[in-house]
Amino acid sequence: MKEINSIIEAFDAARESGEKSALVTVVHLEGSSYRRPGARMLVTDEGQMTGAISGGCLEGDALRKALLVLNQQQSKLVTYDTSDEDDATIGVQLGCAGVIQVLMEPINSTDPNNPIELLRKAAAKRQNFVLVTLFALEEKKSIQHGTCLLVEADGTISGNLEDGFLKHTILEDARIALTTQRPAFKNYKSAEHNLTAFIEFEPPPISLVIIGAGNDVMPLVNFADILGWETRVVDGRPTHAKKERFVSACQVLVSKPEHVLEQIPIDEQTVFVLMTHNYNYDLAMLRALLKTKVNYIGALGPKKKLDRMLDEIRAAGTKITAEQLSRVYGPVGLDIGAETAEEIALSVIAEIKAIQAGKTGESLRHKQEAIHSRHETRIEEKRISDGQKS
Repeated sequence: MKEINSIIEAFDAARESGEKSALVTVVHLEGSSYRRPGARMLVTDEGQMTGAISGGCLEGDALRKALLVLNQQQSKLVTYDTSDEDDATIGVQLGCAGVIQVLMEPINSTDPNNPIELLRKAAAKRQNFVLVTLFALEEKKSIQHGTCLLVEADGTISGNLEDGFLKHTILEDARIALTTQRPAFKNYKSAEHNLTAFIEFEPPPISLVIIGAGNDVMPLVNFADILGWETRVVDGRPTHAKKERFVSACQVLVSKPEHVLEQIPIDEQTVFVLMTHNYNYDLAMLRALLKTKVNYIGALGPKKKLDRMLDEIRAAGTKITAEQLSRVYGPVGLDIGAETAEEIALSVIAEIKAIQAGKTGESLRHKQEAIHSRHETRIEEKRISDGQKS
């Protein structure tokens, strides 16, 4: 989401300066690549780039082609075959073993449903959304519809796709993606259409709630800010919970533990880390959080401290289930030999990212298969005939 917000800001600045912009999006991938489908970059006619579609190897050529797209005011689908060691198109031998499809769209700033405005609508609400990008993979000289449909979790639908039955079919698949929380690639074929859809699922950013406002919290907030996470710092001490001590994007609350959850919205992307260094405050928060569905409750400190808190909660008559215990991570963080506050913050951030992504956090050298499943980008064909799916 951070990249999307940066692109929106860059577009607004370019429009204010009278510059034209094009949106460059990775819409499909076969094999390996530094960035996955959904990676985006905004290019202005002054050559300014915001975002990235690779580790830097494709951006130069993409810039040149995006400027051509801006000049012609016509969307273009570009294929980069990074598995070709003799590829002279990009100018370097990448050897990434991937075929990357990149869509370049000129942005009509007067269109209320242009791709940037769809991204803006998606980023405005803290909820899951699906963004549909249509492109002609097999007929690249055909019209490239581009980023054309936004479906939000609250049922709001926005976009420029007007074809009745095709839109109805795509909406069905978009709602499935919202339900399964997984992206999909569909190829819609009929007498009139031969279009591929990148049905992109995106959750809101991780919301990190840090209970405690000591000096060791600052690196954790800084790391989260770099990643574009939403952060809140909560402490009962007004001397520590001061806005000026943390990055501007961080919300700072002074609160007693029994009132904290009244002030914080919780969803599937909300995680908590207890690090007040105040046993009773952490105990009260742990007792309250165990009653919620928060997926990650991190507890700073030795395991014996966590065990003591859990024993006190049980002794007070509260049964703690295995499911509740599975959501508690203490000592918090991955085992990377962390000692300093910055190193501990790194281990905590890495563990949270792994848990929220459904990963183990183990070294990639031990993976026998590809880092990303090839199945994730498989294109499913859907034939449409006379208003009926077959």
